[in-house]
Amino acid sequence: MLKIGALQLKSNLILAPMAGISDFPFRMLNRKFGCELAFVEMINSRSISHKSRHTQRMLFSNKDDRLLGVQLLGCEEKFVRKAMDVVNTYKFDIIDFNAACPVRKVVRRGEGSGLLKDPKKLNKILKIVVKNAKVPVTVKIRSGWDKDSINAKEAALSCQDAGVNGLFIHGRTRAQGYSGTVDYNAIRQVKDALEIPVIASGDILSPQLAKKMFDETGCDAIIIARGALGNPWIFKEIKGLLDSGEVVQRPGIEEIVKVMLEHLDMCIDFHGEKNGVIIFRKFFSWYTRGFRKVRPLRELSSRVKTRLEMNEIIQAIPGHSAVLVCR
Repeated sequence: MLKIGALQLKSNLILAPMAGISDFPFRMLNRKFGCELAFVEMINSRSISHKSRHTQRMLFSNKDDRLLGVQLLGCEEKFVRKAMDVVNTYKFDIIDFNAACPVRKVVRRGEGSGLLKDPKKLNKILKIVVKNAKVPVTVKIRSGWDKDSINAKEAALSCQDAGVNGLFIHGRTRAQGYSGTVDYNAIRQVKDALEIPVIASGDILSPQLAKKMFDETGCDAIIIARGALGNPWIFKEIKGLLDSGEVVQRPGIEEIVKVMLEHLDMCIDFHGEKNGVIIFRKFFSWYTRGFRKVRPLRELSSRVKTRLEMNEIIQAIPGHSAVLVCR
């Protein structure tokens, strides 16, 4: 049981918000395989304040899409306040504030991990979020700005002082982005210093790496990002390893093809045929990682425009890839 403020979770495995990925179909598919808490895509405070049609589409949910969180990005107090007014009109179960995004254009604006260089400002913004929130509030940080400024512990204590109910931490610096090794020790130091739940992030790509994160950091939960791309089974696999010590057998090609077809239909039902097929193209590559002799189909999938065409390519996978190698 994981408790974040008043929110109680049965699972300590969380699906991360991912830009351009964490739409309604993606979340609902992962929920079928054990995901309890998911997030909509990261939302910029300015964008949500303007209530654009695109932003409203990103925020779409229904009664089956629970538990659900929203992650805000921003550095300007007036827009963060406005964003909170909009967020409070939706039925989110948790609000996360992003102080971890390493993307250059985000950092250049002083947002995301750029706030790690100004802990006082981050503390002030978090107090605004906490004060105006109707649900538990968390924050996501990184281990630091670069290898010479590993300040995760200090930043985390400042966030806790602001009144947040939990803290997500990615075990890499902003300079690392998503490359290099995860600093498990930095996460452990944060866990040892805080009284609120600590949820760890970074290279949760397999059940074994998930277990390593728990074992080496003592974290209360983990948040899964890239590990869930084309792999909704990862929730079931991690739970199996943690509960029984045994690795759940990976699905065969037939099961993967079945889920791909289901995911494609969900994308088209939600986004329309044209956009749904385009969005699914990237998922085709992720689902077929580890498949031999599938490159020609991947190249074809990057150009198709209709449901029928994509369906035919997916159904052709077993004939092209009789062997599924280790992912």
